[in-house]
This record gives sequence, C-alpha cells and structure tokens, in this order.
Amino acid sequence: MILRYTIMYVENVEQTLSFYERAFGLERGMVHESGDYGELVTGETKLAFSSVALMRQLGKSPARADPDAPVFEIAFETDDVAGMLEKAESAGAIVKQPVRAEPWGQTTAYVADPNGYLVEICSPVQSPDK
Repeated sequence: MILRYTIMYVENVEQTLSFYERAFGLERGMVHESGDYGELVTGETKLAFSSVALMRQLGKSPARADPDAPVFEIAFETDDVAGMLEKAESAGAIVKQPVRAEPWGQTTAYVADPNGYLVEICSPVQSPDK
C-alpha cells in the first residue's frame, strides 16, 4: 500500500493549480480535459485538486476549508522558509503564522491558500542524533 494522492476540493481547479505554481514553484502534472481535476508534481505522492462541482455530481458534499479551524494541513519542506513565505504571500496566500523557530529545531510558517486550506512551509526536521 502506498499513499498516491492527496485530493483537495476547490471551486476552480485551474486557478488553484496556477496559484500553487506561482506560490510554491510546483509543476503541473496533468489536467483533465473537463477542467474538473488536476495534479501537481510533488514527488511520490501527487497533490491533486477536484472541483466541488464534480464532487457534488458524484454525490459528495464537501465542506468549505477554514484555515482558522483546520482539520488537516499540507506541508512543503524547503531550506528557505522566509523566502518561500514571501513568494507565497506575493502569489496571494494569506499569512497565518510568520516564520518561527520551533523548539524541536525546525523553522515553520503557515499560510492559507485562496481556497482556505492551511499550508505549512517548513525546514527539514533535524533528527536528535545530528
């Protein structure tokens, strides 16, 4: 068993893909011709987006994301948290937590994407033996 996709439900797949390309420098993997589904290249596990309209057609009722009461987050790892936070904000992300050094040795920052999803921008976690 492998984790293949994380799929987030959004109003506009194209706008969301464009935001993630600009904000985080991700590359588009594919977009279905309907425009209701698209993926970004993020390594082994794909970050995918499906339209709320498609989910409703499939009998699902997705709730709206709320960055102030999140039920999950996605995290992007980088060696330049401050630089990526600035890039994300200039692409339209809302800063929820500025850059902060955590007690466990990691640097973190949080933004909300235009759909309200919480996104962590973080440095690699340092193992205790290093």
